[in-house]
Amino acid sequence: MKLLTLLVAGAALPLISAAPASTAIVEDTSALADASADDSAAATLALSSKDIYPAKCPQNVNGFNYTYPSTLWFYNLTSTVKGGSQQEVLEMAFMDLLPPNYNPRSSKEPQTVLLLHGKNFCGPTWYAAATPLQKAGYRVILPEQLGFCKSTKPTQYSFNLTSLATNTRNLLKALGVTKPPIVIGHSLGGMLASRYALTYPEFTKSLMLVSPIGLEDWKQLGVPDRSFELLTGDEEATTYASLKGYEQATYYPGAEWTEDFDKWVVMLTKVYEGDQKEKFWADQAHVVEMVLGQPTIHDYNKIKPKTLLVVGEKDNTAIGKVWSPPDVQAKLGHYAVLGRQAQAAIPDATLVSFPYLGHAPQIQEPEMFNRLLSSWVNNGGRTLESLKLNATIIR
Repeated sequence: MKLLTLLVAGAALPLISAAPASTAIVEDTSALADASADDSAAATLALSSKDIYPAKCPQNVNGFNYTYPSTLWFYNLTSTVKGGSQQEVLEMAFMDLLPPNYNPRSSKEPQTVLLLHGKNFCGPTWYAAATPLQKAGYRVILPEQLGFCKSTKPTQYSFNLTSLATNTRNLLKALGVTKPPIVIGHSLGGMLASRYALTYPEFTKSLMLVSPIGLEDWKQLGVPDRSFELLTGDEEATTYASLKGYEQATYYPGAEWTEDFDKWVVMLTKVYEGDQKEKFWADQAHVVEMVLGQPTIHDYNKIKPKTLLVVGEKDNTAIGKVWSPPDVQAKLGHYAVLGRQAQAAIPDATLVSFPYLGHAPQIQEPEMFNRLLSSWVNNGGRTLESLKLNATIIR
């Protein structure tokens, strides 16, 4: 076990690293330069367990060469995963934004907001929404699930939503979070956020689902089975051009393509073409299997926390639609209808449905989205009507 010291603003804080050997683990104090550049790095360490450490090589790690806007951290969850390979180190990447001037020794614990990414997204896609929350006094945690982005691309991991929810809950424990977080998820992250709230209702203050998938049972509606080999081939065939074409048609239909859309396609392409691309393709194929087999809509009537559901009516996302026959395709991905059905199913839910938006409202209309987000986290959405949104609100 190695004792490391992080110097931030003149204060020396110990960091004990007992994690298994990994390319991402800090091995000497010179590797902590990036961490010390972040104002909240010292506080994160002071609040955290020995399984939390800053990345040694944050620029290019776990097959993803991309610069993140804040300190990149790792949570080593190897010992918490049942049935995994003992030789495979499992590291969950995340960013941790603490309020300005936060002191873990004297400040009260801030309200945590948990932001969960979608399948074709990473932590940085939430950053424009995260920083205003941080400035407003919230602690904002942006985890990346195993198999995604900067996290480990495991070769022997059993992907299921409950396990991913448990990994996320364990991350919060390791970070010293004791107050139930406001849980917010987009796309696949919305599906995961639903499962998190169902699994840990007592540790969910409120729930916000942004364009969540899982609002319909695709297999029940006729989506054919697809072999793992074919799913892996789909991922291998993914390119910048195919991602852009898919997102134009599904995420932003009818909208002019902009740099704000394009930069996230460029980002995602780097993972598909990275030095761990074969493992990434396989993991993503397992994720598609997981999503097809675990729709959350059937359990929406059991969700206990107060919930905000945000959808764009031009969104037509539907897993398996591309390999389904035309008559099945015609049934899938109608978010103008799915949003209302989901809102009716959740006991305490409010729907905000935008007729002109697609799958990623936080990217397509960030200023509007941040006003909506602020209303939700600050007062549970009581002021939604006063925001004068171009949307239908159903309570």
